[in-house]
Amino acid sequence: MILGRVIGTVWSTRKDENLVGAKFLIVRQIDLDYKPKEVTVIAVDSVGAGVGEVVIVAQGSSARQTTFTKNKPVDAVIMAIVDKLDISVKDKQKETAAV
Repeated sequence: MILGRVIGTVWSTRKDENLVGAKFLIVRQIDLDYKPKEVTVIAVDSVGAGVGEVVIVAQGSSARQTTFTKNKPVDAVIMAIVDKLDISVKDKQKETAAV
């Protein structure tokens, strides 16, 4: 799974008949400080996410395990909207850099 931020929408009027009604969103991976990484993925939205929201994306065969994506040609699915991250262990490298 990856942590990402929704940065846009893909509009597709013609698609596989199993994907009619699916909403495709563009998700950019982020780190635990919410800083964007270079990885971007197109994911089917199964939870009603919107642009700007932080989400969790499942990929590969796991992406076909939601109620909406079961047995559909999907490689990435937004399966959660993140409300908050609680990180209890500090990164030693960051801790050293801050000193």
